[in-house]
Amino acid sequence: MKAVSYRAYGGPEVLEYGELPDPKVGPDSVLVEVRAASVNPVDWKAQAGHLNSLLDVVFPVVPGWDVAGVVVRGGLDTPEFEEGDEVIGYVRKDTLSGGTFAQYVAAPVRTLAHKPTSLTFEQAAGLPLAGLTAYQALAKALRVREGETLLVHAASGGVGSLAVQIGRHLGARVIGTASPRNHDFVRSLGGEPVAYGDGLTDRVRGLAPDGVDAAFDLVGGEAVTVSADVVKNPRRIASIVDPAVTPLGGRYLWVRPDATDLAALSAMVDAGGLTVPVAATFPLERTGDAQRLSAEGHVRGKVVVTVS
Repeated sequence: MKAVSYRAYGGPEVLEYGELPDPKVGPDSVLVEVRAASVNPVDWKAQAGHLNSLLDVVFPVVPGWDVAGVVVRGGLDTPEFEEGDEVIGYVRKDTLSGGTFAQYVAAPVRTLAHKPTSLTFEQAAGLPLAGLTAYQALAKALRVREGETLLVHAASGGVGSLAVQIGRHLGARVIGTASPRNHDFVRSLGGEPVAYGDGLTDRVRGLAPDGVDAAFDLVGGEAVTVSADVVKNPRRIASIVDPAVTPLGGRYLWVRPDATDLAALSAMVDAGGLTVPVAATFPLERTGDAQRLSAEGHVRGKVVVTVS
């Protein structure tokens, strides 16, 4: 199969495009023909070696955890899916090795759900990791409820844009931090935008004089401090980037693959409650360029790699 891989840690320059053996399919996995895979910051951070203390690495590594594609065949015990099923997945495994920036990926069924019928493969590829991150933070960790006010930092990014919509789907009023050029975009998602920078606490207080009920941090640093200043209960702060939230009483989160949660997101999409903004698409051989764009940190929505 054609794939992108790396044989040593580094940046986009270590990526190689070429032939690799097709993946073996375990008893509880299915072989997925990849149509699209989205880039997440964890991809290029893992590639730089930042997850070396957490995951065993088997070189050459095919990067990528998000996928949208079609089931080619199942393993020995995979009644959940049949040949030809269109699926999405957050295909995180116990080792860093066989990822999704390839023509095929062997995906454990615990990482997959049926693809939303209303999305293209490119859009669907942007849903799993970012959508699960937002859903597990808001619905499970923070338990956002109808009538509450939620603060989302970096509301125009890949996770943030989905968090705004999921917060609204849960019945909350959502205030989202974003640069002024992205304020109309945040409004289009159902959020109330507020600018970053000095005075952010006062601006949030101006919109929510009594404070917010929950805060979801995707930035770290000052965003955690601001969240602590404006949230009514510090136990209802969650961050996926800054463990400094923990001493404040909040939660530092790591998203996990969950087929049930992913199916709930898929149903939310098909019910019209969630869209997946795609900022840019690149062919497989230009995965390095896709990583560079993602690393700039100013992307509105998801960066997606397509596979033909």
